[in-house]
Amino acid sequence: MSVSFVKSISAASVALAALAAPAFASDLTPPPEREFSWSVNAAITSDYVFRGITQTNNDPAVSVGADFAYGIIYAGFWASNVDEAISPDNFEIDYYAGIKPVLGPATFDFGVLYYTYPGLDTVAGEPTTVEFKAAVSGEILPKLSATAAFYYTPEALGDFGEYYVYEGTLAYALPKISVFDPTISGTIGTYEYDDDVQNVDYTYWNAGITFGYDKFAFDFRYWDTSEDLDLGLGTGILSDERFVFTAKLTYGP
Repeated sequence: MSVSFVKSISAASVALAALAAPAFASDLTPPPEREFSWSVNAAITSDYVFRGITQTNNDPAVSVGADFAYGIIYAGFWASNVDEAISPDNFEIDYYAGIKPVLGPATFDFGVLYYTYPGLDTVAGEPTTVEFKAAVSGEILPKLSATAAFYYTPEALGDFGEYYVYEGTLAYALPKISVFDPTISGTIGTYEYDDDVQNVDYTYWNAGITFGYDKFAFDFRYWDTSEDLDLGLGTGILSDERFVFTAKLTYGP
């Protein structure tokens, strides 16, 4: 799954240009904050890890995705190969949409995510999961940004009942190294199931460094969790500590 950062430049000059334009121009062109934008991305990783659990049984993964936005509204999709124990067709396809209103230095994110696993046929419940998301992010100190997020689903994959995820992230932009813009970051999250019978509540965390160069990002990250989980898939422990390398390309106008 994936995460993105956006920045805007020269708001004052845009405002002056708008004042100088003919009156009918506003009827033809949306204001800058409502312009349509898009991007596509592709990545390769040594291990697809989601909230501390490998989705490829410690094997590499290739993913692709696309993001679209108009003003505060956004939507997109993301797809990756996964282990056949998770999806018989070895694919996961996720869809998401939401809004990102801005209030002062804080950016809010209210959205919905839909996880699908082609070919999966569960004994009980739906072979998909819908999550609702509420998050807020912003710069709390110079070069230091923070994100707090909450996820909720009324029905987990395979009729596992409700679950809640609480997650926090800190990221700090380091000085430029040659052509690279490095950022160190870390995340800690807690997974809580409403159904105690499942007994799979756990905490996960990661820490790493990302080197950005133009449209490329190279991420080196350490993952671990509080529990050794096999999720009953017969593939062994899926949540033990691991180092993961990811290379990603993002393209957009």
